[in-house]
Amino acid sequence: MDWLSQQLGGDYAILQVDQAPAHTSSAICWPENIIPLFQPPSAPELNPIERLWHLLKKPLKNQLFSSLQALRDRIQEIFDQLTFEEVISVSSYNFILEALFYAASY
Repeated sequence: MDWLSQQLGGDYAILQVDQAPAHTSSAICWPENIIPLFQPPSAPELNPIERLWHLLKKPLKNQLFSSLQALRDRIQEIFDQLTFEEVISVSSYNFILEALFYAASY
């Protein structure tokens, strides 16, 4: 967390997190420039990583792998081919932020 905070410098970041106990622990000391935004429980459609998994799984559809390492290698290839723009396109939707801010206001 400190590394991210330092990378931000004077900027702020909103970090969307689920409500797993490890993410909601009072032991977490959030830096001033990182604002946690907790998504509602059981709301995978609001979790950008779920959209990214969908993008990553497409190239794996109907493929068989001879070993776990072969699968890992293929996943690494897919990750290496992802562009920043692709990741942004599936993970940063205004409706996600709007829904999270709405949920956080309760």
